[in-house]
Amino acid sequence: MDNIAQIYKALSEEIRLRIITLLTHGELCVCDLMEIFQETQSKISRHLAYLKHSGFVKSRRVGTWMHYSLKEPMDKHIEAHISFIKEYLSDMDLYKEDVKKMEEVKQMKLCEKQNTPSRKNKRSQV
Repeated sequence: MDNIAQIYKALSEEIRLRIITLLTHGELCVCDLMEIFQETQSKISRHLAYLKHSGFVKSRRVGTWMHYSLKEPMDKHIEAHISFIKEYLSDMDLYKEDVKKMEEVKQMKLCEKQNTPSRKNKRSQV
């Protein structure tokens, strides 16, 4: 029963539902999510950590950024909720707007742009 309660706690925040909806389209970087939601890195990371702890997402480091995707294989209860989110929430206007914004942000390649200046600065300081 604790697992079920944890799932519902994880889904109790709108931004976490929105993040999960976007992750059904594939992996995203924290910097992409920051841009999509116009939120700080700490807020996005806090919600992602909660989703990770709850078994919804996994992470991997790419350079200085963390990238998140839906966890595979999924617990059967989580999988049922992801299916519900994909089927019903993705048709709502708010979630459609998020997906549109995500597509625009992914074309911007923010991770590459934000990693490049720091490398140049390190080289110029040496």
